[in-house]
Amino acid sequence: MTDHFARPERAATSPEERVAELHRLADADYASAARNRQPVTSVARPLYGAAAIDIRDQLSQPTDLQVAVRVARHVLDSDNALTLREALRLLLRALDPAAATPLPAEAPPAVRCPATTASDTSACTGPVVVLVLGLGEGGVAGCEHHAARLIDTAPGTYPVALPHAPEGAATRVHRAAGEAGR
Repeated sequence: MTDHFARPERAATSPEERVAELHRLADADYASAARNRQPVTSVARPLYGAAAIDIRDQLSQPTDLQVAVRVARHVLDSDNALTLREALRLLLRALDPAAATPLPAEAPPAVRCPATTASDTSACTGPVVVLVLGLGEGGVAGCEHHAARLIDTAPGTYPVALPHAPEGAATRVHRAAGEAGR
């Protein structure tokens, strides 16, 4: 082994000797790891423990088709249309992923803004953009159309634009409420 430092009983080795020693060590290390670089043709020993459990679980997971068939068997006697629809969707997805596009849903019921009164049957004209204040502790959010109607029917109320509202929304609601009251 090379000695990098001078000692009382021995002199330090020269740089050439140290480099030669490093080359010998590198060659020995490379030769000892040669078997690790060989291609693996077969498993020399069986797997145990967590590695074996992981592989077993991967091999035992059912395919999409097996899951779809199992669900279809369970809902065969069911009269629930939603359950049958879901089973058919799973089966279609397992057989042909392109065919499993979602079916068109029925139109959702019209959602009206919170500023709509019970007697008002008109539809909203846009998104909720203003807050009508002066109705107790908090305000009531609404579209421009219903907010104007609410301000017109409730004295002492006023609109405040919400942060995402387009410019001039509160002014338009205030003007519409004034014009409706004439």
